[in-house]
Amino acid sequence: MGAQAKLARTRAGEGQSAAAARLGVHVQTIARIESGEPGVAIGHVLGMLALYGIATKLQVADDDQSAS
Repeated sequence: MGAQAKLARTRAGEGQSAAAARLGVHVQTIARIESGEPGVAIGHVLGMLALYGIATKLQVADDDQSAS
């Protein structure tokens, strides 16, 4: 996700500072998202994806041990 966010940001012609200002976070948060660092708040990650029109889809994992 981070790599896609970075690609979308650069294609939009924005720097990390502009993305941070738009998202309301510190520029280091943008760098952490783009590098795929664990521990970044999921809201920040999803917010950055939304800024650049990247759609996400959450799915429940298919589990063979699910209750009947």
